[in-house]
Amino acid sequence: MTVLVTGGAGFIGSHVVDRLVADGLQVRVLDDLSTGTLKNLAAVRDVIEFVQGDIADPVTVAAAVADCRGVVHLAAVASVEASVREPLRTNRTNLVGTLTVLEAAAAAGAGKVVYASSAAVYGEAARLPITETSPLHPLSPYAADKLAGEHYLAHYQRQGRLDGTAFRFFNVYGPRQDPGSPYSGVISVFLERVGNGQKVTVHGDGSQTRDFVYVGDVVEGIKRALDGQVATAGSTVGDLRVLNLGHGSSTSLLGLLDTVMTVYGRHGEVEVEHAPRRHGAIAHSLADVSALRRELGWAPSPSLAEGPELAGASRGAGR
Repeated sequence: MTVLVTGGAGFIGSHVVDRLVADGLQVRVLDDLSTGTLKNLAAVRDVIEFVQGDIADPVTVAAAVADCRGVVHLAAVASVEASVREPLRTNRTNLVGTLTVLEAAAAAGAGKVVYASSAAVYGEAARLPITETSPLHPLSPYAADKLAGEHYLAHYQRQGRLDGTAFRFFNVYGPRQDPGSPYSGVISVFLERVGNGQKVTVHGDGSQTRDFVYVGDVVEGIKRALDGQVATAGSTVGDLRVLNLGHGSSTSLLGLLDTVMTVYGRHGEVEVEHAPRRHGAIAHSLADVSALRRELGWAPSPSLAEGPELAGASRGAGR
C-alpha cells in the first residue's frame, strides 16, 4: 500500500512519514520545501519517493497521488498571522491546495484521506473544554480555509468517492519544530531562547492558555485513522468523521515559560518582554478529547512538564 503524505518534509509530516515507513508502508511525499526540509527525511530518504511541487497544481498533485491507496493531507501555511497579512496567498495553499488534493485523490481512487484541520475553526470558545459539537466561529482566513476544507472533504465523503477523517489539531509540539520559523510553535521558541539565555517575548499578558499535544500523539491518531480504527466520531460535518486532536489539558503561556525556566534553571536570568497579542489569536483553548479516547482507544502523552520534549531539554541542560 502506498500512502501520499503532503507536506511530508515538514515538522508533523516528517514524523508521519517515519511512522508509516516503520510500519512497512510505501510512502510518497509531496512538498514544495517552502517551510519543510529534506533534512527531516534523512533517515528514510532512500526508501521513500519524494516529489517537489506545488500542492495547488493539478498536474503535479495527480502525478503524486497516482496508485496511492491513502492520503495524509498536511501541507499548509500553518500561520494565522500569515493568513491575515496575505489571505490570497495562504488561501491558494490552504484551500485551493486542499481541493486540488481531494479531487486528485478521488479521481485516482485513493480511498482514505486524513485531513489536518485546526482548533482555530472554533474561534473564541464560550465554554471550555471544547467539544466537536461546540459552535464554529473562525476568526482568521487560516481558520476559515481549514473549516472550508472539512466541508469539501465531507462533499467527497457523501459522494462515496473518499473515506475521510478530519482531525482538528490543537497546539502541536515536538522535535523538528523550527524555532526560527515564523510559523513555529511557542514551545520550541521558548526552549531555544531560554536555553540560550536570550530575551523572551510573550505576546499578550501571558494569561492566554493553550492545549499542547505532542507530535507523537498526532502521528498515532493519523495512523489509526488510516488503519480504519475510527468507527464514528464526536461530531460530523455532513457525513465526515471529525475529532479533536489535543491533550485535554491547558497551560498558560506564563505557566509554560515558568516550566521552561525551571527545566533550564534560568529563573531570574532571562529577560522577559511583552508585546501586543497577535491578531486573530484566541485567548483560551482546551480540547475535550473524550471522543478521541473512545474512538481511537488510546490516551495522549503525559503532562507537558513530563512529556518527551521538555524532559529531553532537561537532560540536555545539565543544570
